[in-house]
Amino acid sequence: RTMAVTKASKDQKYDRQLRLWGDHGQEELENAHVCLINSTASGTEILKNLVLPGIGAFTIVDGHTVSGEDVGNNFFLSNNSIGRNRAQAATELLQELNTDVSGNFVEESPEKLLDNDPEFFHRFTLVIGVQLPESTCLRLGSVLWNANIPFLVCRTYGLVGYMRLVVKEHTVIESHPDNALEDLRLDQPFAELKNHIQSYDLEGMGKKVSTYDHNFQFPKNYKEKEAFKQLIRQGILKSEKGTPEDEENFEEAIKNVNTALNPTKISSGVDDIFNGEQCNDITSQTPAFWVMTRAVREFVHNDGGGNLPVRGSIPDMIADSEKFINLQNIYREKAMQDASVVSKHVESLLQSVGKVCETLFCSNAAFLRVVRCRSLAEEYSVETVNKDAITSCMDSADGEMVLYLMLRSVDRFYQQHSRYPGVYNYQVEEDISKLKLCVNSLLQEYSLNVNVKDDYIHEFCRYGASETWILLWSRSAAQEAIKIITRQFVPFNNTFIYNAMSQTTATFQL
Repeated sequence: RTMAVTKASKDQKYDRQLRLWGDHGQEELENAHVCLINSTASGTEILKNLVLPGIGAFTIVDGHTVSGEDVGNNFFLSNNSIGRNRAQAATELLQELNTDVSGNFVEESPEKLLDNDPEFFHRFTLVIGVQLPESTCLRLGSVLWNANIPFLVCRTYGLVGYMRLVVKEHTVIESHPDNALEDLRLDQPFAELKNHIQSYDLEGMGKKVSTYDHNFQFPKNYKEKEAFKQLIRQGILKSEKGTPEDEENFEEAIKNVNTALNPTKISSGVDDIFNGEQCNDITSQTPAFWVMTRAVREFVHNDGGGNLPVRGSIPDMIADSEKFINLQNIYREKAMQDASVVSKHVESLLQSVGKVCETLFCSNAAFLRVVRCRSLAEEYSVETVNKDAITSCMDSADGEMVLYLMLRSVDRFYQQHSRYPGVYNYQVEEDISKLKLCVNSLLQEYSLNVNVKDDYIHEFCRYGASETWILLWSRSAAQEAIKIITRQFVPFNNTFIYNAMSQTTATFQL
């Protein structure tokens, strides 16, 4: 009884998010252990947006002591926190938000941990690094890359927000695409659907459930679909005076011709996943996603007649309950049959594939996604820098790419001066010329023939490395973190920049 009560209270507590990612997504969240490096204002806000929906545990790594400046812009630090370790003080207040979450802290800098115990970071589901120097990012990025642990780099710098996802491979079963077409198989009806349709006495149907039957080819283009709509209109019952009756199901059918009469086919994205080497080379170490993908591919080739397993869902429609439920059951039962066949393919590939549910996987097979990012080392290396992406995006001198170059330049400034430009007001003018040298050396090192306006150099010196508008940014970062943890929805690849000056965003593959 206690367990039932607890589950009911949890369902009520997390009701809104359960509608988004389901109980299986919530379970992934509750099993996750997230590491936050640096409990700055934006760092604690990101963590707040993960604690509230109920991540299992978090650990803050931060060797800083709380200063008056920290208290001034961080909701999770108070005057009483000044002089204490920042990780400990923030953990205490964050834990008050949700008793379901376990909070931990480590009073050390990430640099010390990387020196003494780099494997410390292997225990986490996801590591979020906030306001980290470039050298630390590269070192930590290398450790996490080799351990296949996702690394989310987050930064706010004045009116600029920056996120970088670093992950070798992130697979998504439930990508939740917008405006996905229904999987009705009207152009290639399976036997059970054919039998169900033929069971209707079309001639004997009266006004209550009217329909129209015509021997037609499946309409493929706009002209043919318009002609088919006209055929449907001709089937509407008419009164004794010859005026069409008000029949909602016919109007609904006409409205949905374009979306319901879509050809059954496998998308190029899913086809690329099927043809990837991960789908070919199945071993005992292969992740469950790829075993399932291979099993679905076997189904397509051997059992599905070139088609994916039936998704099993149908849209709501105007019909009496009995007829709707009967039709719904036809699709559901076919989906379960297809999933059972896929399950047999799984068994023939491997005895054990973890907790992946065949039915869930099959119903989302049309929307599988794989995100592969480049490592930070590849992005930063002169030999492998994505020069084309940078140059092509600098066609506009005021695009978001210039902000990326400026962030790289202030990091270079930090390496040379052990501080960011403009942090001391009396040095702003002096720092402008120093930062300009950093910008030019960055462009020269990467052989980038682009122009960075002096206005941006002045602006970044005026920022003084301040953290602003963190509430908006922290929500975006937490949203990406939840995508990674739940493996639902598709995270960005791989660099995301927000320009608060122009209220614009951009994603780059660097």
